[in-house]
Amino acid sequence: MSLVSIVHDKFTIERIYDATPAEVFNAWANPKLKARWFIGPESWRQTQRELDFRVGGEEVLRGEFPGGTTSFVARYYEIEPDERIVYVYDMHLTGKHHSLSLATVEFRPADGGTRMIFTEAVAFLDGTPNATAREHGTAVGLDRIPAVLSR
Repeated sequence: MSLVSIVHDKFTIERIYDATPAEVFNAWANPKLKARWFIGPESWRQTQRELDFRVGGEEVLRGEFPGGTTSFVARYYEIEPDERIVYVYDMHLTGKHHSLSLATVEFRPADGGTRMIFTEAVAFLDGTPNATAREHGTAVGLDRIPAVLSR
């Protein structure tokens, strides 16, 4: 059996939200809020969701889509309320280890709102050629955050 080469990639997405850093941070920390924006594509159906939002805590999100399954399992390494989150996560697609990522989320005051900076360094283990699809999917989720922010 021949191993597939590991492909490394990195991307950064910045968003400005019309909310305080505490409100944007809460969209990540509050399980009910996060469940409204951190979801799969339209054809995806959730089968499991858990969020233990603390240093050392785990987040699990599993689902099904036509023809397969997804599994996201994260561990939180640093949480500075209203400032930043650092976590590592594994993705499995239909039982195969797809990728391993280090993600950081920073929250900075900006023009009466918040500049959120999401950076991910990913190692694809299954032959995926780059992070283009991952970056797109992440951006779609981040664009849902304003709908869950209350002012």
